[in-house]
Amino acid sequence: MKSCLTAFLALTILLLSSMLYAQEERRDKGEFVTPKNEFFKEIQKSANEFIAKPKEERKVFKVDFTGIDVPKSVDEFKSFWYNPPVSQGWTGTCWDFSTTSFFESEIYRIHKKKLKLSEMYTAYWEYVEKAKRFVEERGNSVFGEGSEANAVPRIWKRYGIVPEDTYTGLKPGQKFHDHRKMFEEMDGYLNSIKAANGWNEEDVVNTIKDILNHYMGVPPSKVTVDGKEYTPKEYLDKVVDLNLDDYVDIMSLMEKPYWEKVEYPVSDNWWHSKDYYNVPLDVFMDIIKKAIRNGYTMAIGGDVSEPGIVSDYNAAIVPTFDIPSNYIDEDARQLRFSNKTTGDDHGIHLVGYENKDGKDWFLIKDSGSGGHNGRNPGYYFFREDYVKLKMLDFMVNKNALGDLLNKFKAE
Repeated sequence: MKSCLTAFLALTILLLSSMLYAQEERRDKGEFVTPKNEFFKEIQKSANEFIAKPKEERKVFKVDFTGIDVPKSVDEFKSFWYNPPVSQGWTGTCWDFSTTSFFESEIYRIHKKKLKLSEMYTAYWEYVEKAKRFVEERGNSVFGEGSEANAVPRIWKRYGIVPEDTYTGLKPGQKFHDHRKMFEEMDGYLNSIKAANGWNEEDVVNTIKDILNHYMGVPPSKVTVDGKEYTPKEYLDKVVDLNLDDYVDIMSLMEKPYWEKVEYPVSDNWWHSKDYYNVPLDVFMDIIKKAIRNGYTMAIGGDVSEPGIVSDYNAAIVPTFDIPSNYIDEDARQLRFSNKTTGDDHGIHLVGYENKDGKDWFLIKDSGSGGHNGRNPGYYFFREDYVKLKMLDFMVNKNALGDLLNKFKAE
């Protein structure tokens, strides 16, 4: 009996084993999934809300434009050719965008050629020049994102210029310029050089270039336009074809002698240029009004942090609670510069004008973010009192001045 039972069990085991081996062997597969933990997200949200401090809405004091007759549209202005507004992104390169735009308008005014030039090519070499000066001055030269209008022709004379589409300074997929990390890295590096007294210009410049190349790309040494190859300096000479010595910078400050070429006393004039023609305020305004009426646009700079400038309206005025317009004079202007309530914080391009109720309004092309709000993105409308009180300097073709330069003392 036992032998029969044993034989039966052995046969059963054999049959089961055969059946198991006859089945196809299972192989599990993996996949890539986005990890989810919805309940932990709920925990995080609750915890953050519990510990978060209530945020107070930030408010600033601005003029109420209700009832003020401001221009409504760019179309109201008499303007002269310029490329459409573009954004400078999250950078401090307004000086570059405004002056490049100005020179593009000059190319059209003189040669009737429509060119779009690279702002970032100029910015790249401006940083290199700032680094050189930082080494030369043993760290006592300003290294910042800002600069002045006359930095642009200064850079072009040394390095040339290229079309915008040959050097955008943007990485693939990047929509807006953002120089925050790049500048922080360069600034930190230069501060470490100063702390270590490591004043080797070649090493410093090469490192600054490495940082710029990483974030902006390597600027071209040659460009091909309409089938012809140019170096950047050849492109400047043969295609841009401007006499850069024809452009002058005008300012009006009481602290400097009038009718002399002087230094513009702001930190963005980091190389201490003394090429500014200082004129009385009435002359300053007269040049602007006559120049734009005669078809000369201007790269202009000054203060845009005032209660009278409101981006939703694309408008800037001097409200009466600041100072009535008929009280704006050289003293009022100088006071604000001396007590630092007027600063050199933004560069723009003045491209047109209209006279409204006996007052001039100026059409301003603006690369800053504020100018891209409102119903006219990329523009501001500056009333003449705002220019008179808050705009500090401008660049213009010297032919717009007539014989005015003859009044300056011989150097």
